[in-house]
Amino acid sequence: MKTILVTGGAGFIGSSLIEQLVKDSSNRVVSLDNYSTGQRSNHVVGATYLEGDTCDIAKLVTSIPDLIYHLGEYARVEKSFEDMETVWHTNKEGTFAVLEFARRNKAKLVYAGSSTKFGDGGLGRNQSPYAWSKASNTELVQNYGAWYGLKYAITYFYNVYGPRELSGTFGTVIEIFRQKLLHGEPLKVVLPGTQTRIFTHVDDIVRGLLVVGEKGEGDGYGLGAKEEYSILEIAKMFGGKVEMLPERLGNRQTSAIDLSRSEGELGWRAQKSITSYISEFRTSR
Repeated sequence: MKTILVTGGAGFIGSSLIEQLVKDSSNRVVSLDNYSTGQRSNHVVGATYLEGDTCDIAKLVTSIPDLIYHLGEYARVEKSFEDMETVWHTNKEGTFAVLEFARRNKAKLVYAGSSTKFGDGGLGRNQSPYAWSKASNTELVQNYGAWYGLKYAITYFYNVYGPRELSGTFGTVIEIFRQKLLHGEPLKVVLPGTQTRIFTHVDDIVRGLLVVGEKGEGDGYGLGAKEEYSILEIAKMFGGKVEMLPERLGNRQTSAIDLSRSEGELGWRAQKSITSYISEFRTSR
């Protein structure tokens, strides 16, 4: 029996990961979530759910995990300017506690890094509190490997979309656009609109996480599709009226992805496309 801990296990990506993990009867799956964005409706039969903060992980998780997927961090770029205290508490203090917990229990850690650090030629890492916290955490994880022999693998997600995706304040652009269209509202695009992103279906992310958890070692596992689209292009794919908004802090203009380790070492490739997802949505309306 392998014990697997997923922080943020009631969230969009975490619940999708747990859904796959529990299919293996040799896995004992535990979720730790503070439900700031996670939903109880995302609970999966067969997993154990603990409510609480990652800062308190050592008190809350009494079982000894073999593998930890650390997905439970603050995850919004533009809003992070307003929420610096929460970003620090969750992404710095919380992740430090998770690292200490992994070290003391000799567990392998899969850390969900942020692709923001590669944006704008590497300048993206300092463009927002969120981006900086995530980029600096990847360095801390690497150092725990060097200092303490921690087994780890670092992945990088690229604009994940699919079932259970949030809209609203903590939403991501695909679900926000989808909900706007469903309610007959204009799709709001932040100027200049030419900023490009890579979009990856949650099923592809979960497949990547599973193989990284099993075989990944070290940094550099990009998990994203190869295609890149501007936000304005995505809005036009959805159709409907587009409304342009003023530029915002932290809004990087370009994306960059390195798939060499994910494809070359693990044989992972994104299988689903954002164009098909939007097309299926439009035809099903």
